[in-house]
Parts: sequence; structure tokens; C-alpha cells
Amino acid sequence: MKEIGSRSLMGFDFGTRSIGVATGQEVTGTASPLTSLKANEGIPDWVQLEKLLKEWQPDLLVVGLPLNMDGTEQEMTVRARKFGQRLHGRFGFQVEFKDERLTTTDAKARLFEQGGYKALGKSRVDAVSAQLILESWMESHYGT
Repeated sequence: MKEIGSRSLMGFDFGTRSIGVATGQEVTGTASPLTSLKANEGIPDWVQLEKLLKEWQPDLLVVGLPLNMDGTEQEMTVRARKFGQRLHGRFGFQVEFKDERLTTTDAKARLFEQGGYKALGKSRVDAVSAQLILESWMESHYGT
């Protein structure tokens, strides 16, 4: 395991129909959208997910927690935690969780600035949401 501050990260924006994926590096404090995986009631294609994990070999996984605006949990929060626990159980990765309130709104705003309405495809929004989750996680840990 790499030392804290030099790990590669993979972030997830959990959803029931789509799961956004991003990669990041602690050393640079940056993250990039990677892809979106189709999901069936929150269950991804585990084979496809395993291929991504093997290809990118992250040291830590960060899963966004969809909380209510007042910080309380909802059904999706429970499902996102379960997804994170399954990632750990199936693949043995360390998993951390990060409050993801407003990341989808922020992702849409960022994409709209870059390319207008044409840039607002669902898969791009989910991947950029995962990027924002990673950036937020790094900022809360390192102030980057």
C-alpha cells in the first residue's frame, strides 16, 4: 500500500441506473471523469467494474453518499453504503465515503460552461459528479 498523500484514487457517484466513475491522484490533488457504468437497480456489471479496477489499480475507493440537504440519510444513502461495502467485500479495496450533496448540480453547471446543453449527457454528468466527489474528498483531507 502506498503512503497517504501519494495514492491513486477511484471515485464513484452511485445511482440505481448509472454509476459515475472518476480517477484521481492525491499527489496532485486532481481528479478526472472516467466513465459511467450502467446499473440495474443499483447493481453494476461486476465484471466490467473489476476490469476497471484491474486497469487503473487504485489504492483507495471513494463512494459518494447522497444525503438529504439537512444531512440526514435517505434510502439512496443506504444503497450507496451497501455498494461501497460490496466493493470492499468483492475486491478487498479500502473504501471511504464522502457527502455528495449538490455534486450533480455542480457537475451539470461545469459541463454546461464547457459545452452548453450538448455537454449534458447523463453519462458525462455522472462521471463528472464522481470527479467532484473525489475532488471534495481530497479537499477535506488535504485542503488542496
